Amino acid sequence: MSVQRRQRFGAFAALFSVPFLWALVFMIVPYLVMISVSFWTRQFPLFVPDFQFGNFVQIFSDPQYTTVILRTLKIAALVTLGALALGYPLAYFLVFTVRSEGLRNLLYMSVIVPLWVSYLLRAYTWKIILGTDGAVNSLLRMVGLIDEPLTVFLYNQTSMVITLVYIFVPFMVMPLFAVLSNIPKALIEASEDLGVGPFMTFWKVVFPLSLGGVVAGATMTFCLSFGDFVAPVLVGGPDGTMVANLLQSQFGAALNWPLGSALATLVLVLVLAVLQVSSRMDRAGRVGLG
Repeated sequence: MSVQRRQRFGAFAALFSVPFLWALVFMIVPYLVMISVSFWTRQFPLFVPDFQFGNFVQIFSDPQYTTVILRTLKIAALVTLGALALGYPLAYFLVFTVRSEGLRNLLYMSVIVPLWVSYLLRAYTWKIILGTDGAVNSLLRMVGLIDEPLTVFLYNQTSMVITLVYIFVPFMVMPLFAVLSNIPKALIEASEDLGVGPFMTFWKVVFPLSLGGVVAGATMTFCLSFGDFVAPVLVGGPDGTMVANLLQSQFGAALNWPLGSALATLVLVLVLAVLQVSSRMDRAGRVGLG
């Protein structure tokens, strides 16, 4: 090996060795340990190394686990749709309606600023808003629609979806704003010059060009809400348990690490599947536009 090649290899190793070691120690090794423990057998109070699929069989055969997984998928999908329904019009408004760059940046930062606030505080805020003495009940009592506080706003799946949409909508707005900002205004002007109406211009020009942002925002929102733990505890009810809470109980009170590892492995597989599907959709969109 020549001196120049050795120098290049040394520079490459110095540059990437630390990130690689960090990923190896804190990501790859823990994942391998988790996957290996998922095949172990529980013999209370210990866990015996083994290679069997009993933990996975139990997950798919026991209704309590399949119900929680399906519920988590449903809530994550509803949160993604809700965040898209709020985030897309907001991003579109910021890019194509607000003319002042200073005002646009100010409004965009107002969407991002909540990310700097504690996650727990943002979730707890909605517990106060939806509570019996919260803003919703107070408003309804003030206008005379109710005499006593209602309890239907809190401790159910609806309150969980509302809370999670509020928490994760910035992750939908950010990629949408970036993609919409890069759409050439000349394309929209050309569509208008050809006599195409605003709706068809949006549907035929803007929306196809923004699909990459939609896919990226939906992927982040879905994955983050799928693994959420705090919202079910604060605003969820008896039917609000999600897979993250189930994982916590298996590693905590139940002391069943093999089953918890199997659940975590299944979550990892589902998230990787979502990422793979989103990647294929993004590539298909790029090919279609090309």
